Amino acid sequence: MSLSYFIQQVFSNPALAITTLLTLGVIFVNGWTDAPNAIATCVTTRCMRIRPAVIMAAVLNFFGVLVMTQLNASVASTISNMVDFGGNTHAALIALCAALFSIVVYSVGASMLGIPTSESHSLIAGLSGAAIAIQGGMSGINMHEWVKVIYGLFASLLIGFGMGWIVCKVVTLICAGIDRRRANGFFRYAQIVGAAAMSFMHGAQDGQKFIGVLFLGMAFCNGQSSVAGVVIPVWLMILCSAIMGVGTSVGGERIIKSVGQDMVRLEQYQGFSADLSSALCLLLMTVLGIPVSTTHTKTSAIMGVGAVRRLSAINFGVVRDMMLTWVFTFPGCGIISFAMAKLFMFVF
Repeated sequence: MSLSYFIQQVFSNPALAITTLLTLGVIFVNGWTDAPNAIATCVTTRCMRIRPAVIMAAVLNFFGVLVMTQLNASVASTISNMVDFGGNTHAALIALCAALFSIVVYSVGASMLGIPTSESHSLIAGLSGAAIAIQGGMSGINMHEWVKVIYGLFASLLIGFGMGWIVCKVVTLICAGIDRRRANGFFRYAQIVGAAAMSFMHGAQDGQKFIGVLFLGMAFCNGQSSVAGVVIPVWLMILCSAIMGVGTSVGGERIIKSVGQDMVRLEQYQGFSADLSSALCLLLMTVLGIPVSTTHTKTSAIMGVGAVRRLSAINFGVVRDMMLTWVFTFPGCGIISFAMAKLFMFVF
């Protein structure tokens, strides 16, 4: 589908227009709220000032979405194929619109109630709820693909924590006999590289999830009930990466402080270890096509780094919030999406 044809369809099809606006809005919010996690440790250890760090993150988020989607679009493929909206593409487009609307409703409601959220998990729950609604049962879920979500839940926690601990332990052993001031001088620049890698992989992982959703909407509008075997157009990659980059450019200082300081106090070598290990974990998950929460991966890596020194250095309230996200988001957002899909199909 060419860009000119897509624009023509957006203006002629209200459901596709709403789906596109909601998807781009969620991408913007993801860049705004999640991308600061990538640079949080770099800023709080005073390796970079906030504004240059945000600009760096915005640029690398853009290239992360663009480059990785061209090299390996398996995460986008997983998101697109994990649900089955049936053969009625008109109804499928309405249900997809309902799924995206439910994400907004759930996120606003959870925020008001103080419930921690994850855009990645909300997206998966919303798509699943809408697919179950339109298919009238679990036949709307492709378990072969959906099981990757389960893998991602535990991988973001266990592999993130394990890599954080291993990388930090190795760095500690290597630098044991090195003068502290020389080591800090090295890690000041090494951590900038680590934050850059983390920003790139955030775009690669999260950007692909929303490209998969928008790609589904385009397919439904074009009369295709599946996107299997269809190549993602380059202009779609550029559009989504640009929106995420703009969202990142307005990233919040509060989020940076929460991730980089409130969880565990980090020194520069620890910040480098956390960034490198979380970037490696995200790279592994992206290549395998497993959607994970970048926020949970980064926070798990930070906890692994903190555990090298002592377990008491970790704020285990963060673990509780991660568990609450899993407990509330999947049933909560899924039920809202199910109800919205039924309502939207009845009205439209």
